[in-house]
Amino acid sequence: MLPIHTILHPTDFSPRSKSAFDLACAVARDYDARLVVVHVKPPRMMGGEVHALITTPEEVDRELRGELDKFQPQDASLKIERVLKEGDAGTEILRLAKEISSDVIVMGTHGRTGLSRLLMGSVAEAVSRKAHCPVLTVKHPFLETSSGEPVA
Repeated sequence: MLPIHTILHPTDFSPRSKSAFDLACAVARDYDARLVVVHVKPPRMMGGEVHALITTPEEVDRELRGELDKFQPQDASLKIERVLKEGDAGTEILRLAKEISSDVIVMGTHGRTGLSRLLMGSVAEAVSRKAHCPVLTVKHPFLETSSGEPVA
């Protein structure tokens, strides 16, 4: 069995990321592993759709940390850490994965194909190709049992 002590879960706060978070929590519970949730903001992020009323970098960071704090596992005994990084998402995810000695990365994917993939790229694809550890990508939400646990 693959030893899993540390799981990295990158998030962009999308519904697909939430599904990947639920799976990462289930794996962390099963392996009694540490779970690190990271969001990478673009360099010098100022305002934007989600942060229309936020004007300073400190306010943006405070808002994003608030979003990260919403990632709460159903099992309160899980060891979870939240990290906010700035820069290129793929580069920062890969750097953090090495820094924390991640045994697996569990992340959502938008499943882009064709022209949109060529134009926009895929963070999940870049991470999958370059990561030092296995990468589990979650494309669709998982079904849940009556207790709320994800079913693969």
